[in-house]
Amino acid sequence: MNTGTLGRPGPQENKTPDPKIRAKPRCFAAIDIGTSSCRMLIARAKGEGFQVIDSFAKNVRLGSGVSVTGMLSDAAMDRAVAALGVCMNKIRDQNAVHFRAVATEACRKARNIDQFLVRVQRELGLDIEVIGTDEEARLAIAGCLPLLNGQQPHGLVFDIGGGSTQLAWLGCRDGHAEVIGTHSIPNGVVSLTDRYGSRLADPALYETCVEEMSQKVRDFCHSHRIADYVGRGEVQMIGTSGTVTTLAGIEMGLERYIRSQVDGASLSFERIGTLTEFLRRLELPQLAAQPCIGEDRAELMLAGCAILEAICTCWPVGRLKVADRGLREGILLDLMRRHEGDQNGARRQ
Repeated sequence: MNTGTLGRPGPQENKTPDPKIRAKPRCFAAIDIGTSSCRMLIARAKGEGFQVIDSFAKNVRLGSGVSVTGMLSDAAMDRAVAALGVCMNKIRDQNAVHFRAVATEACRKARNIDQFLVRVQRELGLDIEVIGTDEEARLAIAGCLPLLNGQQPHGLVFDIGGGSTQLAWLGCRDGHAEVIGTHSIPNGVVSLTDRYGSRLADPALYETCVEEMSQKVRDFCHSHRIADYVGRGEVQMIGTSGTVTTLAGIEMGLERYIRSQVDGASLSFERIGTLTEFLRRLELPQLAAQPCIGEDRAELMLAGCAILEAICTCWPVGRLKVADRGLREGILLDLMRRHEGDQNGARRQ
């Protein structure tokens, strides 16, 4: 965890911060280096939550090819380091002295991960923490909790990432959620695209991919008898992933992606099926031309749709809540609670 490390000298860091920057209100930052994207949030504490004051996201495809070669490529590391440089500049500009940077599936798998971590520390003065699947799930769940309703006693939260898909089964009661079980499937949109590429446009191969993912979801489903609760209408579902948010943006007819309109929206399984069928009929340039997809995400969409279809088939809840939030928000809440606890402890002494 990086907490108060802005004083560490680095090529892009002033050893003596501008006094005007030091005078800014205290804020916190979270960086998520995923298999596909590098994303950051900077926020100030506000009530029980926080107010975002800056953000950054860049599709860097750090994990491209890792599922095949087991290595991070030089080009992918270059892209990630450049994006992290932007993040660090923003963190310094906002004087975010409490921050944490985490990496997930691609970095867990890569045999040359130390090379990447050492380079980032040397060039940017940033320590990246490669977290395990349990911690990844915990943080993602914490970020999504505000979207849970009080009507159903159970919840399913899923995150379709670049290198893995995280599943969580929750008990919901009195405004609180208890994690009953989590499961990490080592397949995400980047790893499936690395394996199948444009061949996912073939209907037979697409169905094979859906069935493969369905079996992995069913293994988790059976261990907790989730289908029984779904059948009784006792389950709510939250989906946090680029696939889900993109489909929601298309459903809304947005000319450009607007997070404030998508986050917290509702999407029916019927519409998910219709949108998926529509996207599967498009060629790659047509996918890229969709306002909420673009060139960066176009070749990943069908893999994401296949994973989402597997989830919807195994758990026919009928409707899900769209979450453009998750791991970064969970990190921010952790940092703010820890800082508040430290302050309370200091006052008692």
